[in-house]
Amino acid sequence: MIFENAYGIDLGNSSVKIYSALRNKSYSEKNVIAARGREIIAVGDDAYDMLEKEPLDISVKSPMAFGIIGDLELQEIVLYTFFKRINPINPIRFMGTNMFFTVPLDMTAVEKRAYYYVVNGRWLHQNRVYMVESPIADALSCGIDLNNNSGSMLVNMGSQSTELSIISGGKIIMSRKVPIGGKEMNEAICQEVRKRYHLQIGTRTAKRLKIVMGRMFDDKKEARRAVGIDSVSGLPREEIISSQVVNAGIANCVNDLAGEMKTFLERTPPQIAWHIAKEGIYLTGGSTRIPDMDRYLSSCTGVTFNLSDYFEASSLNGLERVIRDHTLRKYAVPIKERKL
Repeated sequence: MIFENAYGIDLGNSSVKIYSALRNKSYSEKNVIAARGREIIAVGDDAYDMLEKEPLDISVKSPMAFGIIGDLELQEIVLYTFFKRINPINPIRFMGTNMFFTVPLDMTAVEKRAYYYVVNGRWLHQNRVYMVESPIADALSCGIDLNNNSGSMLVNMGSQSTELSIISGGKIIMSRKVPIGGKEMNEAICQEVRKRYHLQIGTRTAKRLKIVMGRMFDDKKEARRAVGIDSVSGLPREEIISSQVVNAGIANCVNDLAGEMKTFLERTPPQIAWHIAKEGIYLTGGSTRIPDMDRYLSSCTGVTFNLSDYFEASSLNGLERVIRDHTLRKYAVPIKERKL
């Protein structure tokens, strides 16, 4: 099925990841759009470069919020733009194709139908839409045998939330979304910097500090220069930020998340909890790129963690397996237009 005209799409709050079956290649760009009223200024990585630097008459935002499509029209523009960048010669190839989406588990029928209309609207037409639940896609990516599974727990740490799921017998028996993710870690770093240095920095600066210096076990002392606004004078100021401050902000969020995991495990049936403790919890998502995240969570919960090699591309890799292996198509649920 390598030559099937199909696409796997993971619409995230932070980025859009697309897998093309024809090209057998994956693409990723920021899920951000910059607009002045009804005029589109930039899309994707170009729009993200404008974030926190845009003038007052231009808005830079993501069409997604907590895994749900917040603006259908803007999300369709983002997808159509990405598709044209993938294949600028023949954009008609994106009409009448199979579109496989990963979706959160706790979605209403209206929210699910939004995925159908986002690829069957003004610019994209006649596409068949299939939905694969994110925990199922993550499980396939982690190599979990869904047909012979006594109990597995998956934790996907995304940009705005973390999804906790338990799978047994090829079905999701428990799931919970916790509003803690990479964005909350960035905001926590901003708070720590403001508290320690009386300096206000932007979330993009906090994200860069997190990527460069963030680690859960602070064995190595580092420091980086950062520019912000002095909380007292209101003037720009440069300050040297210690890695201890950055890691303290990250740890505040991760400790809260570890507490949610322990509560979630306590609600798990004992037989399944025993299997989870035996094989470990599968950990994936973009926020797991922080070094020693699995070790830190293990020390907080007392359970071992299996860190995925795909990080934020885990769900997309699971979609790729569904597209290429027809025996896994049973996990893809078709979504059709609602007839009035």
